[in-house]
Amino acid sequence: MKNLIAIVLILTSVFTFNAGVTDRFKTNSSFKRVQPAAGSFGAWLQNLPLKPAGTHAVTYQGSIARTDMYTAAVIDMSIGKQDLQQCADAVIRLRGEYLYQQKKYSDISFNFTSGFKCDYIHFADGYRYSNEKWVKKAAKDYSYAGFMKYMTLVFSYAGTLSLQQELKPVTNAADIKAGDVFIKGGSPGHCFIVMDVATNASGKKQFMLAQSFMPAQSIQVLRDDDGPWFSLDRVAAIPYGELINKTYLKRF
Repeated sequence: MKNLIAIVLILTSVFTFNAGVTDRFKTNSSFKRVQPAAGSFGAWLQNLPLKPAGTHAVTYQGSIARTDMYTAAVIDMSIGKQDLQQCADAVIRLRGEYLYQQKKYSDISFNFTSGFKCDYIHFADGYRYSNEKWVKKAAKDYSYAGFMKYMTLVFSYAGTLSLQQELKPVTNAADIKAGDVFIKGGSPGHCFIVMDVATNASGKKQFMLAQSFMPAQSIQVLRDDDGPWFSLDRVAAIPYGELINKTYLKRF
């Protein structure tokens, strides 16, 4: 009996606590998921573990986020203890985490708003940012803890303006993919990342989105009045919903 209970607890943990968007959310009627290439950023996003259903989006201070009413799910990823991991930072975090897990260290690089290229290799090799240049100050460290120190540095100096300039425009919005970003740089600017895409027989696309916000909060998979699937043919009833438009669609 004890063994049976243990198996049930393990299965509950796998299918409830670690489910990704493809496990938890069904597509709307007549739509089927678009399967990204195995090992791609889009496939990784689709399968990111989510916190248990009903989990609130919270700020870095632990209070319920003001965007919580738009939460379909919460990604099981740390927020940090500073007001740093906001909208663009969440997109940067997801991209950085994917590349780090793939050990594509040389591809991990983000620009500061000043234009400084902050690449992970320099940081991991012991260089530190000082007045728009790298200065050797530490020992080589490719550990995850070191990677998170690098990410914190990027969060401190990057934002929607710098990220918008780094991303490439998607010229054909009908080709929207998981991993694409709706972004408008500014103060304030904002951005959403596409987590999943579905299509129907006529080629119409629907997609799921995630975001962080101000102050820094959980990365939340979003929903509006009609559920977690968004499209380009209507304005979403969420803050900055007007950015869900082909004009703002970009790609890494």
